[in-house]
Amino acid sequence: MDNLTKLTTEMYNPKSANLDQMSIKEILTLMNEEDTLIPKAIKQILPEIEKTVEAVCDSISSGGRLFYTGAGTSGRIGLLDAVECPPTFSTKADLVQAVLAGGNRAVMVAVEGAEDDEQLAEVEMKERGLTSKDVVIGIAASGRTPFVKGALDYANSLGATTVSLTSNANAEISKQVNIALEVETGPEILTGSTRLKAATAHKMILNMISTASMVRLGKVYRNLMVDVHASNYKLKERAKKIVCEATGADYETAETVLEETSFSVKPAIVMLLTHVTYKEALDLLDGAGGFVRHAVNQTSQKETM
Repeated sequence: MDNLTKLTTEMYNPKSANLDQMSIKEILTLMNEEDTLIPKAIKQILPEIEKTVEAVCDSISSGGRLFYTGAGTSGRIGLLDAVECPPTFSTKADLVQAVLAGGNRAVMVAVEGAEDDEQLAEVEMKERGLTSKDVVIGIAASGRTPFVKGALDYANSLGATTVSLTSNANAEISKQVNIALEVETGPEILTGSTRLKAATAHKMILNMISTASMVRLGKVYRNLMVDVHASNYKLKERAKKIVCEATGADYETAETVLEETSFSVKPAIVMLLTHVTYKEALDLLDGAGGFVRHAVNQTSQKETM
């Protein structure tokens, strides 16, 4: 039987022994001090995060997908990162997915017993059509959630790349994966409440994985969000600003070119930097694998020949 009390994330934090007697300022100060430990803990596992990003890039480049799976807070964190990828990077809706114990209804309400059901995880992953090309990141602060274990077991049976993300060293789920991300943030100020430091660390790591992967996959030019999906007024204004930043064009010029590209930022930038037509810009991007810098450099090289 599991002994949860031995897990670091379940241990008593002596710094907050008098939490219920602290003033608001004292509580906030302590929380802030504890939160400063998070980036230091993440720094210790940067090599493993790098391997994960490399695996995600290889997977997506080969037609695979990225899956986050977890229960409760862990599942919701995975969902938060997954749903931000389409508007930020114009990815297809199924490229980065979150599989929560209890399904989507578990986002708002806890589903009793779902996190303890390993078989349910296999059913959920089968419904997503998991293949050997995919990457599955199992998220569990404790490192022993049955639903996550089940998802990783099924992924392993198919030959998919598996990654564990946990807040305890030598975690159970780390024994069954290709890459183990064990970020030790220590006991919480509210004993066992892993929605605090542990969850914050996991969110930061998922930010790193998805962002670095998308940069390496050509979704970024310089430090600009050139694959943004401009689906509303705010994002259309952001698209105009991005084009201005990338090309030096004024607002009106950027707006005119973006209207021609249906607010697709990448071809707009290539058009302005290389003085080509919309169709030619699309051809250049296609030949450059979607990388704006490569597309622009192709034109420069042709001009010098």
